Amino acid sequence: MYDEVAALPLTVEDCSFERRERATSSGFDRATTTISLEGNGLAGRGEDVTYATAAHDALAGHEVSLSGEYTLDTFSTALDEADLWPEPPEEERFRHYRRWGFESAALDLALKQADTSLGAAVGRSYDPVSFVVSTRLSDPGDDAPPTADRLATLYDRYGDLAFKLDPTPSWDDGLVAEVSEYDVRVLDLKGLYDDGEVGVDADPAFYRRVVDGVPNALIEDPNLTDETRPVFDGWEERVTWDVPITGVESIEDLPFEPEWLNMKPSRCGTVESVLDTIAYCERNDIDLYGGGQFELGVGRDHIQALASLWYPDGPNDVAPGGYNDPDPDADLPTSPLEPPESPVGIGTGFR
Repeated sequence: MYDEVAALPLTVEDCSFERRERATSSGFDRATTTISLEGNGLAGRGEDVTYATAAHDALAGHEVSLSGEYTLDTFSTALDEADLWPEPPEEERFRHYRRWGFESAALDLALKQADTSLGAAVGRSYDPVSFVVSTRLSDPGDDAPPTADRLATLYDRYGDLAFKLDPTPSWDDGLVAEVSEYDVRVLDLKGLYDDGEVGVDADPAFYRRVVDGVPNALIEDPNLTDETRPVFDGWEERVTWDVPITGVESIEDLPFEPEWLNMKPSRCGTVESVLDTIAYCERNDIDLYGGGQFELGVGRDHIQALASLWYPDGPNDVAPGGYNDPDPDADLPTSPLEPPESPVGIGTGFR
């Protein structure tokens, strides 16, 4: 599929940045940067979802010289040598996050300059997008025990929602039973993060409690150790991966062949890697669902567009950004999201 867009002509005359920040329901303030590439009177936009506020502050005053005539593919090559980081990133994975911001902006602009959409370029239709609402029931370190109150509030406000939840070892049998009454599609164990503020310790009793207690949910990112691996014997088809997925090679390195994967384009970095990974999964009958990174701007539209084109019926963690607010508005769109009537570029305006 990359061959369908690689040769698109691309004229870049200017590059600019817009920093955004917003509180989230997970208890932290999220900062991102909208990257705008301009040329021929048009603008293509992408979003850098690096999880380091200082990195966005530094980028805001940074100049990246990218003016020139390219194809999408030669622009990607030029990014290999571009000065995208005024200071080295705190984590190496952030390099992919920023790279996707630039690459998606370039893809968006090249498609607009060709007066076409990503769907038209690759011969796919934009379909309605099913989504789940991702939330924690409590933040790690809270003194109060977690409850399902947030699920009840969201359900009462928006109706028959589906959820992606982040269980913690503090979930007791009663809470697991209460959670199982809702339509929970994915349980993210967060067992593969090095960050102690995000990652959750692997515990076989905890794993067994949620795997058995919510039997219809996919189980994302377990930390498979000698103690936890037996929990998933016979349930391998429910195991899905997020953090390790950075391209085709990362899929081939998984401990067993997956049935499902979480597709986050920012983890792959380049347009080529994103499209090659999607194509690989299609060839190997691996189902995908979209993943979010608390995008605050156009990046949210982009993950919705990818889901719309390739995996519209999955448990897509691409809900409108308002669902991430501590107290979401009452008039948010519900699933499925309708695609734009006349998409251009990657595709924006899902509603």
